[in-house]
Amino acid sequence: MIGCSIAWSLAQRGHDVTVIDKGPGPGSGSTSASSAVVRFSYSTLDAVKLAWESALLWDRWSNYLGVDDPSGYARLIRTGLLILDSPMTRLDMVQSHFDEVGVPYEAFTPEQLADRYPQLDLGRFFPPRTLDDPKFWDDGTGVLGGYLTPDAGYIDDPALAAHNLMVAASHHGATFRFRTRVEEIDRADDGVHGVRLDDGAHLPAAVVVNAAGPHSRQVNALAGLAKAPGIHTRALRQEVHSLPAPVDFTDPHQSVAVSDSDLGTYFRPHLGETLIVGGVEPECDPLVWIEDADDYVTAPTTVAWEAQTTRLAKRVPSLAVPVRPSGVAGLYDVADDWMPVYDRTDLPGFYTAIGTSGHQFKNAPMIGPLMADLISACQGGHDHDSSPIQVTGPVTGNAINLGHFSRRRSQHSTTNSVLG
Repeated sequence: MIGCSIAWSLAQRGHDVTVIDKGPGPGSGSTSASSAVVRFSYSTLDAVKLAWESALLWDRWSNYLGVDDPSGYARLIRTGLLILDSPMTRLDMVQSHFDEVGVPYEAFTPEQLADRYPQLDLGRFFPPRTLDDPKFWDDGTGVLGGYLTPDAGYIDDPALAAHNLMVAASHHGATFRFRTRVEEIDRADDGVHGVRLDDGAHLPAAVVVNAAGPHSRQVNALAGLAKAPGIHTRALRQEVHSLPAPVDFTDPHQSVAVSDSDLGTYFRPHLGETLIVGGVEPECDPLVWIEDADDYVTAPTTVAWEAQTTRLAKRVPSLAVPVRPSGVAGLYDVADDWMPVYDRTDLPGFYTAIGTSGHQFKNAPMIGPLMADLISACQGGHDHDSSPIQVTGPVTGNAINLGHFSRRRSQHSTTNSVLG
């Protein structure tokens, strides 16, 4: 998704663009496994600005791309996102960013929340626990409040969204080469000169962009940047599960996506038929780091299924949990502080849009223009490291400081947990 967005923006500006993808088609890797949640709840101001701008562009997706895709267009399904209170949510900080950016939200007392969403058990269970912890089965202590962002939701078909971008990029002359692997980054002291492919072909290029998702670390290594100073990335295996939705989650007036760091999950409805549930990396759950992004278990496991669905059942008592696991396993491309790196590198002409950490799908509408602005500035001689460029949102006019996503930043203080 990220690579297709960058290709579209660069091609739209008249650049000669070739996309190399070892997968069989657009969005066939981690994009297709995304929960595709569209939300704005970030603890940093520029991250909120980027997410809000992107959501407004999703709302006008087909007009924004300006081309016809015979396959149809992905849709933003607004469910609202309910963020339940917990020590991990930083409600005051996030809401102050919402106030500054103009993101609508509604705060609830526990009593108001119980009236609005009676299908939820609002007991406090923090911290999240494993199923073999005897305290897991304790009753909740106290009652949760929270806040709702009514404009949040999800994209109904993330792979189709990537296809939409491919069609738009192709319309402007971009070329896509699937089932093709980059074997070497052609480089010299003066910068990047192109790439060599697994079929022996050499593609000359003054600019190469690493948007390889979970493979980003390997591509950086090909460019000689495996040990470069700054933020680094690695692949993390994650599971997302699917269950039949209870009746009260098929009613569009009651159905809502929920961020529940109190129990260590997030969940959202899908087209009125199922609930999608994933984890937010609670401390009690081991992180499954993957050394080879081409070698990992792609089927859901019983252990993760039981943990996530049982936690969900504590919050949604009407849930019926099937015995057999159903869902997908995919890879996050995780940066050291779980925030992305949209930046140049120390190798002239080599750029990165990496470390998307499972939560940047939503920002794809803006990542293409953001990277295109960055590349144009740097190739034109601008010193982005000392004077980070600002990108202006086309809808809000908000200025997004790209220094926030620099490889050389001080690590952001985040909760190291994401949803969708």
